[in-house]
Amino acid sequence: MAVEIGSLTLQSRLILGSGGASSHKVVLDALHASGAEVVTVALRRFRPGSNSSSLYQELADAGAIVLPNTAGAHTANEARTLAELGREALQTNRVKLEVVIDDRTLLPDPIELVEAAKDFVRAGFEVFAYTNDDPALARILADAGVAAVMPLGSPIGSGMGILNPANIALIVELLDLPVILDAGIGTASDAALAMELGVDGVLVASAITRATDPTKMARAISLAVQAGRDAWEAGRIARRPLAVPSSPLEGLPDFNLVG
Repeated sequence: MAVEIGSLTLQSRLILGSGGASSHKVVLDALHASGAEVVTVALRRFRPGSNSSSLYQELADAGAIVLPNTAGAHTANEARTLAELGREALQTNRVKLEVVIDDRTLLPDPIELVEAAKDFVRAGFEVFAYTNDDPALARILADAGVAAVMPLGSPIGSGMGILNPANIALIVELLDLPVILDAGIGTASDAALAMELGVDGVLVASAITRATDPTKMARAISLAVQAGRDAWEAGRIARRPLAVPSSPLEGLPDFNLVG
């Protein structure tokens, strides 16, 4: 079933990130193998008139929707400069907003992030906001008018999976807009767990681009995303501390009378 995220209507709930790819071919092969429709690309890699910008064109030729991101920005002003570049160069108002506090943890800077989100929304951008797994911050971003909130599962590129699943589930419960799990996915089971928590989609970069076989991992994660969503919609059984018999007890003989 299609999912609506901002102005996008997507058949696939997997969004690809291009970070960490050793070549454009790795990204394009992963795109075809996964069936994803959206790929994020860092705006700081865009150099008009140079070969380094060709990934944008190759993705467009492949039919992908390019979602430019402000990776590398440390302040709201830096992010705004990158976003304006993307709007002019790529003719899109969509932007994945990233404002990190340092280059070691790559964790979002809450203060600069909120300032940038409000500024971007006022400027007419459709904002996909990368944020911490903090339900309070997620609500502030939602109130600021972003199109989607993208909480991390764990730090970017760490492959540690979802460190605070309860927080992700709470964000899903609290917000009346799309939630996309972003960052920390290490393998297919992490993606399935994210979807079972109720998120609307998963963004995966390093787990695919840095895998031993990126194409096979892209396919595996795509299947996991669909399986996780099906499980969420199906509804899991309640957790119980003791066993619950699955077979009926009616009709059993009274073994106390036997013999």
